[in-house]
Amino acid sequence: MAALGTKLRRLEGGRMAFWCPGCGQAHQITVCHDLFPDGPCWGFDGDFERPSFTPSIMMNGPGPTHSPDAPVCHSYVTKGRILYLQDCTHELAGCTVDLPDWPDGGL
Repeated sequence: MAALGTKLRRLEGGRMAFWCPGCGQAHQITVCHDLFPDGPCWGFDGDFERPSFTPSIMMNGPGPTHSPDAPVCHSYVTKGRILYLQDCTHELAGCTVDLPDWPDGGL
């Protein structure tokens, strides 16, 4: 894991991580590039301190390997702020917060 400024971490396989204060843990996404042309990936604007990712990020959501009662975190990260959508199951649902600095000891 390598630091990318104070907000992001670079992981293996083209992945990046940011700290989610709603879940109290890191969320990982794969950033789109030539090495992963066929898998799900997110656009990244290249700003390490006020990042934007597109499209929205859904974590722990329903799917073939998740139970219907799994916790959900669904958000947009835009210009260094996290907009939590109403379908989140944590206390920040419907709120917008600044993307926090990476905590000591995270991931």
